[in-house]
Amino acid sequence: MGTAGFPPDVTRLVRPEIRALGGYAAHTSPDTLDKKALPRRIIKLDANENPYGCSPEVWRALAACRDWSVYPDARQTVLRSQLQSYTGAPADSIVAATGSGELLDDILCLFLGAGDEVINCIPTFDLFRLRTLIHGGSLVTLPRRDDFSVDIAAVKAAITPRTKMIILANPNNPTGNAIPQEDIIELADTGVPLLMDEAYYEFCGETVVPLVGRYRNLMVLRTFSKWAGLAGLRVGYGVFDQEIAASLMKIKLPYNVNLAALIAVEASLKDRAYLETKVKAIIEERERMFGLLRALPWLRPYPSRANYILCDVLAGSARTLHRRLEERGILVRYFNQTFLENSLRISAGRPEDTDAVIAALRELEGRIND
Repeated sequence: MGTAGFPPDVTRLVRPEIRALGGYAAHTSPDTLDKKALPRRIIKLDANENPYGCSPEVWRALAACRDWSVYPDARQTVLRSQLQSYTGAPADSIVAATGSGELLDDILCLFLGAGDEVINCIPTFDLFRLRTLIHGGSLVTLPRRDDFSVDIAAVKAAITPRTKMIILANPNNPTGNAIPQEDIIELADTGVPLLMDEAYYEFCGETVVPLVGRYRNLMVLRTFSKWAGLAGLRVGYGVFDQEIAASLMKIKLPYNVNLAALIAVEASLKDRAYLETKVKAIIEERERMFGLLRALPWLRPYPSRANYILCDVLAGSARTLHRRLEERGILVRYFNQTFLENSLRISAGRPEDTDAVIAALRELEGRIND
């Protein structure tokens, strides 16, 4: 009981490991910025979103809907059939969710018990670390090589009887490099559940989805946030062994993919030709931006197979550079993590966005020391 006249301190009942846990460092929302102190146009290149937005067919389909009062199909019957046509995987091996992050949670819930081990190769998408710890898992953290490739021998050597999962992003976020398929197969051959996050598949063109039928331990996550411009509607999906998919369908929230997202996915898949032209434009802009960044002697950009480029700041402070760019209305991602202590990630935008970033970087050269 609490002291008379005061409510009890319920915060002491929060799990101590959660109280001590640092949260996921998300991108900066333009809504939180002081608009009066910034230029009229904000250039948002910090969250790997599609700068061209969604297909125009999405707007039309959403405007025509009159069923907002009705729950969506909890079994995802139509959606899974549509994703079968897109991926080539059987419908009953596909499960969708409110973003691939929700599926990550469900998968961890399915496999992890307290103290079970998850192998995580850093630097990578930090949500892998955070959600593993929240689910009570024990992280086995392995460093990537200097070129950010995965040390497959080290991963295999780290497997113990308590290893319940290996998680890898392909292409990796934030470094942008892809994992050779023969390396993925070598890990799949271990029999350990292997989760491949292919959030940027459409910009890379390489996938292991066709291997899921051969390796029952192989799981693949995808999203409509990046290539299809649906980040705000939060819809992702995964391809699994049919029995794993059935288990995920048991534990997922019943109406997790909302009606607007279902409509938007259908419209997007019907307008793939339009979206693919935008993906092509983003890839071309990524390559142009890489060349321009490489010409700046105080930056080291890394080649990327995704829709962003990671840069080491070789002279000066990445944190200061991040702040100075924000003052100019240019939002990029700053990292302060192990192996990324002085790095920025810049999303590939439209040509005018690249031009503005490069102009600002040239102006700021030599003026970014703390």
